[in-house]
Amino acid sequence: MRKIKSKWLRWSLWGIAGLTLAFLLFYWSIYFGLWGHIPGREELGEIVQTEASEVYGQDDELIGKYYLYDRQSIPFDDIPENLINALIATEDFRFYDHSGIDFRSFFRVFFKSILLRDDSSGGGSTITQQLAKNLYKRKNYGRLGIAVNKIREMIIARRIEKVYDKDEILTLYLNTVPFSDNTYGIESASYKFFGKRARLLTIDEAATLVGMLKANYYYNPRLFPDKSQIRRNTVLHQMVKYEYLDKDVYDSLKSVSTELKYTAYTHDEGIAPYFREQVKKEVEAWCKANPDAEGNTYDIYRDGLRIYTTMDTGMQAYAEAAMQEHLSALQEQFEKSYGQRAPWNTDSKVAGEAVKKSPQYLSLQQKGWDEKKIMDSLSKPRKIELFDWKENTISDGSTIDSIKHYLKFLNTGMISVDPHTGAIRTWIGGINYKYFKYDHVRQSKRQVGSTFKPIVYTAALEKGLPPCAYFSPKKVVYEEYDGWSPSNANDKEEEEHVSYSIKYALSRSINTVAVKVLDYAGIPNAIAMAKKMGIVSPLPEVPSLALGTAGISVEEMAGAYTSYVNKGKPVKPYFITRIEDNDGNVLVEFEPENTAKPAFSEHTRQVMLEIMKATVNEGTASRLRYSYKLQNAIAGKTGTTQSNKDGWFVGITPNLVTVTWVGSDDHRIGFRSTSMGQGANSALPVFARFLRKMNQDSTYTRYTAASFPPTYATVMEELNCDNIREDTFLEKIFGNSDVVRKKEIREEKKEKKKKKEGFFKRLFKRKKKDKE
Repeated sequence: MRKIKSKWLRWSLWGIAGLTLAFLLFYWSIYFGLWGHIPGREELGEIVQTEASEVYGQDDELIGKYYLYDRQSIPFDDIPENLINALIATEDFRFYDHSGIDFRSFFRVFFKSILLRDDSSGGGSTITQQLAKNLYKRKNYGRLGIAVNKIREMIIARRIEKVYDKDEILTLYLNTVPFSDNTYGIESASYKFFGKRARLLTIDEAATLVGMLKANYYYNPRLFPDKSQIRRNTVLHQMVKYEYLDKDVYDSLKSVSTELKYTAYTHDEGIAPYFREQVKKEVEAWCKANPDAEGNTYDIYRDGLRIYTTMDTGMQAYAEAAMQEHLSALQEQFEKSYGQRAPWNTDSKVAGEAVKKSPQYLSLQQKGWDEKKIMDSLSKPRKIELFDWKENTISDGSTIDSIKHYLKFLNTGMISVDPHTGAIRTWIGGINYKYFKYDHVRQSKRQVGSTFKPIVYTAALEKGLPPCAYFSPKKVVYEEYDGWSPSNANDKEEEEHVSYSIKYALSRSINTVAVKVLDYAGIPNAIAMAKKMGIVSPLPEVPSLALGTAGISVEEMAGAYTSYVNKGKPVKPYFITRIEDNDGNVLVEFEPENTAKPAFSEHTRQVMLEIMKATVNEGTASRLRYSYKLQNAIAGKTGTTQSNKDGWFVGITPNLVTVTWVGSDDHRIGFRSTSMGQGANSALPVFARFLRKMNQDSTYTRYTAASFPPTYATVMEELNCDNIREDTFLEKIFGNSDVVRKKEIREEKKEKKKKKEGFFKRLFKRKKKDKE
């Protein structure tokens, strides 16, 4: 019997020794890197994490990010104590007592999870081990995977503890750990779920975020609020258990829901997406031209740059809301005006050409496909999501259906600029960045219509035109320009034997007078004035320039109009103030590029501003007063182009210049009527709604309560003349002195007679042909 016992004891000891030796060999094989690289102390001491670059508004509010991984690192001092307490109480309550490995938890996990395959035993990883797992991702080692990865993480954790102190480990962990919705690090998670910096988190918010760490999908408060609340309460209970939280506080919080302020900082969504895209382009260009001290190019997606801009986020939110309110209503009217015969609803030439110009068609054409094969491919139905102002729809449709659908939408561009510095406060490049990537503030150049007229009048005043000059509204023919003869939107604006003051003519946007004023100024002088005012787009040397036939961007127009409230000096709009690295070191600062020399005199500036005040008070923009009841100090100018293709409005207040354009992306599609398409109806309401929202917010009193400086008494006296003046007896006989061309249009009756004769002649020919 003794022999048997001795034999079993001997075999047991040999077995234990064998297992111990096997475990040691297994451990040392991992330690020496046979299962994969194990970082040394030097490597661990130089941990560099990929960080998102951040974009801030003028009030230092985060408005966007550029990233591969949505992570923002913060120092230990910015991590609130209640967050650390929640983390330790839930994930590793012996954190301050071990050196990277909690052996009690380890052996529990080893025997239950690894040997007995019991998942209920928990993870057993310390915060340091979890950090090791986050920094050096697990690999698949088959059946030994759990053992290899756990031991590997233990080795790395011990080395981390020798390189960093406990506070540094907590900082690294909280800057690395993944949260819900593909978010990394506590700062990014705090911004995404609660719209605030981590240091401002409340106890229940901190507990909610810590609760995600157990299973960041299952406990996502956006998707599963009830599950998240249960897990949050578990975290709070753990804080009570380990004396980090009073039970009374726990009792007061456990039944209260934690309110989210969810913000997705994605490329397509969030505030000011068109603006953020322009910022990205500018910063990337700067990074390429300005490498760091070691010659490395900054990476906007990895290096955690901090980009500070001039944008006012509150003002931008009001602008976006104003645009959405107006454009959604205008779109409905626009579609109704076309009815069933709209170009996007039929096999029209416009729709057909739009398909053939689409990226999808051109891509297949480059592959050598013939037209039939391309059209067959583009006609195949599939599930597509279509944008709509009321609600996006997902339905069966083809690529051609999608192209026609988006053909119908009106689009917009809007910008607000501080006229004294050029700082851009708002930027709307289109109605929805996800579906319409083209930016109508900077990329698009559309005919500007009557918004160019003030530049013409400014040039004429600088040449010596008296502020109280009169011009006849009668049409004239410009023989040297192929008999071109501009007309007005309303025949009543071409009264016989009267003349209009330039104040009246510009405030009512009389086309015939604008062309005569251009003739007085001289086309070269008007072009030179436009360039002095910051217009860089090419301008045609033709008399129709007075009517805004030139294509100019919204951004350029805003810069030009700033001169009317900035002592005659135009400013160049800008939007980046400085760029910092991820440590807060300033890499570059940007200053306004403003000219010191005025484009025109103070006298001219005041005359023009008074005329544009009249545009708002009694002219084409007067609905700001009678319809929107705005009492602010406002000057402005409406603009409408030929066939109602483009609607413009420029709103000028003492400290803000806003330019708005509305139209179709396809130049062939315009509004069906002038009443709908004119700038006063299509573009002005966006500005009106925007300003009305600002009026209701005391934050913007600087803008809304500001007054224009007093106008010189001499200027007011010069403008103190009748709007309409009857021609004198001699002018009635010999013609008004403002007639700048010899040949006038004959009576309207004669023209109408010719048109009628032409109609009846064609009709007679048609009938004669039918008889034959």
